[in-house]
Amino acid sequence: MAGVNLQPIIIVEDSDDDFEATERALKRDGPIANPLVRFDNGQDALDYMFNRPPYEDRAANPIPAIVLLDLNLPGVDGRQVLTELKNSEATQKIPVVIMTTSDDPRDVNSSYAKGANSYLRKPVALEDLFRTIQLFKEYWLSVAILPKVGE
Repeated sequence: MAGVNLQPIIIVEDSDDDFEATERALKRDGPIANPLVRFDNGQDALDYMFNRPPYEDRAANPIPAIVLLDLNLPGVDGRQVLTELKNSEATQKIPVVIMTTSDDPRDVNSSYAKGANSYLRKPVALEDLFRTIQLFKEYWLSVAILPKVGE
């Protein structure tokens, strides 16, 4: 098992139902050590990531271990969030996993071209979502060695 990383997991998801299902899936086999921080829009996620008000206190709002990002968000969408995160030296090493309903090859290719670390299609069926999140959790939180950003 890779080193323990207790930085938060940022989930950028505008759908309450999808967030709740994702949270349930992450905790299905017991609690996870990493705190979950949710944003329902891209602007708030970016403000958090770049220490802009009201998230200036980095001790209270730590850099995440990983970002789970929906593409289709109100206002600043996931594509813009991905671009800003990967274009900034301060955040470019943070793994960003796209999790969205789109399997459009243009979205897939564009996300990888912008620096996404993985692209998952969000399944419609709840059991399929649980399986997808379980595989995400096993790989990204147990197997992969994540960078310590800011060190």
